[in-house]
Amino acid sequence: MFSSKPIPSGKLVDVDGIKLHIRAEGIKNNLPTVIFEAGSGNDTDAFHWIAEGLNKNMRVIRYDREGKWFSESSKDSITSEYYAHQLHKLLENNGEKPPYILVGHSMGGAYNRIFRDLYPNEVKALVFLDSSHPEQWERLAENGLFEKKQITLLKSLSILADMGILGVYNEITNTKLKIDNLPKDCQVRKLKLISYSGDVYRRYLKANIINNDILLRAGQSSELDSLPVLVFTAKKQYGDPEMWFEMQKELKNLSTNGKHFYVDANHGSIITKKENAEIVTKEIRLLAETIE
Repeated sequence: MFSSKPIPSGKLVDVDGIKLHIRAEGIKNNLPTVIFEAGSGNDTDAFHWIAEGLNKNMRVIRYDREGKWFSESSKDSITSEYYAHQLHKLLENNGEKPPYILVGHSMGGAYNRIFRDLYPNEVKALVFLDSSHPEQWERLAENGLFEKKQITLLKSLSILADMGILGVYNEITNTKLKIDNLPKDCQVRKLKLISYSGDVYRRYLKANIINNDILLRAGQSSELDSLPVLVFTAKKQYGDPEMWFEMQKELKNLSTNGKHFYVDANHGSIITKKENAEIVTKEIRLLAETIE
């Protein structure tokens, strides 16, 4: 077997026998700690520019959910609340303390709603970055994360990656990732992982299975009352943009203290492009300074 897996950019912390990848940066001070929750397909590097824009002034935490990227897979029975409880233990085991500002991209927004519902006293604000909506599949008339043909492809890629064949192919063809404006080391790290780790693709399949349960539980979360909420919506959408914009407005209206921003970006570049990240970091810093 060929192998050229990259070295984790953070550290691995044990949570009930499962080693989770976490990147903790910035000083601990009187400002809330920012916790990043990635979508189904992204890793900690996707938040590079936003984290860089915040970690000089406050504590910033990035991590990979179980089975994702550098984190080990769990053999436990996965429930819709499993990840929120696991993240809570991860933060405790790494010595982190609330209050927290939860920042979620795509499905990360749904995971954060569950966390806040279970630990309301620890969360002082929510930030949604082109976030998923509990009713998105029905209202967009889509079947979910992946179609049947995509699922078959992912299964094949997992085998080819584990055998090293995918990695050799990518090296021979000089394959490069096209990610908006992320530094080279981030892109190289991701390319190596998707080339030589079948776990990446198996986690996509797992995310596809649990997706509906996560969205359902997020939709059952309690009202946010006057909790500060920031919603950033990408203007460039692949599906029905007006329906997506309507659902984004509903996320903002979960709280009487919500703000909504439209960004000239697509679903991915809203976080991976430096100019867009600067818009987000500016508002998060302003938000953090108002929280007591």
